[in-house]
Amino acid sequence: MTRLLIIQPDASDPLGPLGDWLTEAGADLDVRLLPGDGLPADLDGYRGVVCLGGGMAAEDDAKHPWLADVRRLLSKATAQRLPTLGICLGAQLLAVATGGRVEVGRDGPEVGPQLVAKKDAAWTDPLFADLPLMQDVLQFHNDAITRLPPGAELLASAPRYQNQAFRFNRCVYGVQFHIETTPEIVESWAADEPEMAEFARPGSLEHDKLITVHSDIAETWRPFAQRFVRLASGELQPAADSQRSLPLA
Repeated sequence: MTRLLIIQPDASDPLGPLGDWLTEAGADLDVRLLPGDGLPADLDGYRGVVCLGGGMAAEDDAKHPWLADVRRLLSKATAQRLPTLGICLGAQLLAVATGGRVEVGRDGPEVGPQLVAKKDAAWTDPLFADLPLMQDVLQFHNDAITRLPPGAELLASAPRYQNQAFRFNRCVYGVQFHIETTPEIVESWAADEPEMAEFARPGSLEHDKLITVHSDIAETWRPFAQRFVRLASGELQPAADSQRSLPLA
């Protein structure tokens, strides 16, 4: 079994169907709901790390001091070139931990079913190469990654916020969007954050629409999750070393 550490910063954003996709591919999941479960002292015995989303900001250490420990562990995973996937807040934590910048989005929240598009580097990436040009995703965030870590490569983009997906150090990935949700989870977020929900396109958060888009998300991202397990197990080779020293624009 390929043992993965799952960091869950917020009870409101569970692993959802992503957990099923990972276990189907042969992963053994060690899920840590923070702050109660705590984090391991090191990454010995793990073949990969997944960090999920949450309602807090990536540097909201005053209210959530344990976020500093999450960033340190993500930095350690990056330095060790341990396959890592950060999702929404997880991607923001990863960006900050490796020298990027996260700020409140200047163009307002990004909410609801949307599309992101592959960038040039994605076409030769072991996880992104087989994805379609345009991918269905679910957005629900106030903050945005405004600067990628030095040396990171941009893999997917969108009109409002450019840095939608990136790769760092060959096998460390961040995605600003969600692929792990269910219609019920999104509906609960919309109920808890009605002012944010108003930024979604009219009708896009209706139950039937969410069922349809989550079916599309599963079709695209289930194979992606399975490739991540293959990457963590060593069956799939990581990306080639980047020839660039600055983030791709």
